[in-house]
Amino acid sequence: MDTFSALADPTRRRIVEMLGAGEIAAGHITACFDMSAPAISQHLKVLREAGLVAVRPEGQRRLYRLERSGWDELQAWVDRVTEFWPQRLDALEDALRKAADENGGKDHE
Repeated sequence: MDTFSALADPTRRRIVEMLGAGEIAAGHITACFDMSAPAISQHLKVLREAGLVAVRPEGQRRLYRLERSGWDELQAWVDRVTEFWPQRLDALEDALRKAADENGGKDHE
């Protein structure tokens, strides 16, 4: 499952928000939701498979944390997409300035 599909679900987004504060035991995550442990386990599996979270066993507990590499890939994609806008807005500003100059600085009425 890709990153965007994994984050499309509101429960998974909430889990990610919780993990933003640090590592959390699976049992604590489950206690924060009104759903079964197997359902939360499935959400955590989707997030793991998308590379967004990692799990660390500690005795009987499973501790989850955000996985940096998955978020780095997402940030790189966002950076590629958003670098488009400054260039386009600069081109628009240039075109508007040129049109205003050709119009003698007067706006159209």
